[in-house]
Amino acid sequence: MLVAATGVGAGDLLTASLGGSAVGVSILWAAVVGAVLKGFLNEGIARWQLATGTTLLEGWARFGSALRYGFLIYLLGWSFFTGGALISACGAAGDALWPLSADPETSRRLWGVLHSLVGLGLVWFGGFRFFEKLMAACTGLMFVAVLFAAVGSGPDWSAAARGMVIPHIPKNGTGWVLGLLGGVGGTVTLLSYGYWIRQKGREGMQWLRTCQADLAVGYSLTAMFGMAMVLIGSTLQLQGSGLKVANLLAQRLGEVLGPAGYWLFLWGFWGAVFSSLLGVWEGVPYLFADFLRIHRKQPVSQVDLRNTRAWRGYLVALALVPLPMLWAPLQRAQLAYAVVGALFMPLLAVTLLWMNNRRDWIGAQRNGWLINAALVATLLLFLWVGSDEALEALRKLRGP
Repeated sequence: MLVAATGVGAGDLLTASLGGSAVGVSILWAAVVGAVLKGFLNEGIARWQLATGTTLLEGWARFGSALRYGFLIYLLGWSFFTGGALISACGAAGDALWPLSADPETSRRLWGVLHSLVGLGLVWFGGFRFFEKLMAACTGLMFVAVLFAAVGSGPDWSAAARGMVIPHIPKNGTGWVLGLLGGVGGTVTLLSYGYWIRQKGREGMQWLRTCQADLAVGYSLTAMFGMAMVLIGSTLQLQGSGLKVANLLAQRLGEVLGPAGYWLFLWGFWGAVFSSLLGVWEGVPYLFADFLRIHRKQPVSQVDLRNTRAWRGYLVALALVPLPMLWAPLQRAQLAYAVVGALFMPLLAVTLLWMNNRRDWIGAQRNGWLINAALVATLLLFLWVGSDEALEALRKLRGP
């Protein structure tokens, strides 16, 4: 549930719906493939941790300090821009449900600040067990709402069946396929899974099957969310970009399904973006706290990362530091950051291939041929996706 809720955000849902509107259901397969490959990456994170008793960041430390400190710089930038995007998305979802001001921008900003602070309070005071239950509720809400809207929108089911099982890139569909493959299932938030299973008390290879079942369920839900949004988009004529598309989607669904479709989609959209915010607020501070633990050479068994000042301090920073993005136009900075961000998934894939195949590091629990094949495919795919994103960002930075 945590994997699915955190990995599906506003950007993924809107990209899938716009892709479905632009090129139809022929790209459904991309949601499935993207979710499966992200699942193999997360399985690699769990395999390393359960086999070695160390976190992935500790594994990266074996490559030298350059990788570790480079990731820290990346994490700080990713946290700022992702935090700002999540706050803006929650603000837009809140404004769509209940405007707080006659001025939409003021209402969006008020809702954004409110969601960030409420998320901070829930994660700080709620504890991990409460967090699990809250995320399950949000996931259930967005799951029911999005699937109901997908079925009710009346897509072409025979074409959808072909689009799901027959990989095909339609004319002018390459960008939509890449966006769906790369966006579905999260990026840095994959690393949170290792800390969440530790919170559940899973240590040792006897838990690997349980984790694999976790990930099968989580990424099945992720794939279903992506496919449902493609199906919804395929029945509507959508134009535009950004969070305004969410309101347009709700209005069009209201025309097709009536008021129930309008409100159900808006609540589902809110569940998707608020659960993503909660997942990042809870999961990403572990990475910073773990970095400091490794820097101080403290054994992981002696540190409860969730109760450290580093974890709590980073949580507060996530909730407060990106708030100015509600007012500041930072498009060019975000585009520049996309160039660097495009490198993360290939880095994760190539390091997992190396770490989880070294007998002297991981023992007899090395990857099988199927997992290695999936990781190689993931590496090649995300090199393709990443280079495409980086080139597009560079073109936009240069301007017309």
